[in-house]
Amino acid sequence: MACQNNPSTSNDEETSKATATTQTCYTYTKNRDTASLSLISTGPIVTGELSYQLFEKDSNTGILKGEMRGDTLVADYTFNSEGMQSIRQVAFLKKDDKLLEGFGDVIEKDGKMVFKTLSTLKFGNSLEFTKINCK
Repeated sequence: MACQNNPSTSNDEETSKATATTQTCYTYTKNRDTASLSLISTGPIVTGELSYQLFEKDSNTGILKGEMRGDTLVADYTFNSEGMQSIRQVAFLKKDDKLLEGFGDVIEKDGKMVFKTLSTLKFGNSLEFTKINCK
């Protein structure tokens, strides 16, 4: 009995690796527009912070909660702008070391703005976030 292998040890290690937490940071800069995105991933679940400072528009900062669906992050973005809290759905397509923000038609549902159809989102002429070292 003393020579018996402990199978739970290797299973625990595999579980830890499968649910490892990683942090990734991105930035967007073009002319006078900037945005930053900091993501914490635990398996398919992603949380983080997103901030937009677009020239001649109200800046907004908030938190993301969502999940990876293949190569696309789909999340709820809860943010404050002009003293009001709002929630809208956001989507980012992962392409190499970049995240491309998706845009499409939206509707209001359950008090938040959501995309009508995720499959029709456009990522071509969007904000392109570049991966950076997290601070």
